[in-house]
Amino acid sequence: MSATSTAVAERIHHPSTAELDLARVLRAAGDPVRLSVIRLLADERERTCTELQEALGLPVSTCSYHLRLLREAGLTRTRAQGTERRITLRRADLEERFPGLLDALVL
Repeated sequence: MSATSTAVAERIHHPSTAELDLARVLRAAGDPVRLSVIRLLADERERTCTELQEALGLPVSTCSYHLRLLREAGLTRTRAQGTERRITLRRADLEERFPGLLDALVL
């Protein structure tokens, strides 16, 4: 990893598993667009912001806003790879903290 990508990766904040708050997670997941993102990511595939934006038919700025809220709530993990941001669901962390929650959300 280059110094630039390391610096970018360090700026992408993710709450620790212990910091995950149920009210905040549910607030983030309660929006229909964000719930759609969670359901798209439920297959465990890493997706780029662009892939999610195109799948949902959203403007870039709107998609970025929703992805930020999901990341800050602890539902997703964002990984920088060059100029791309790759998004995954934090399934293991969420299952540890709130067993069965993701299964209920992706029905």
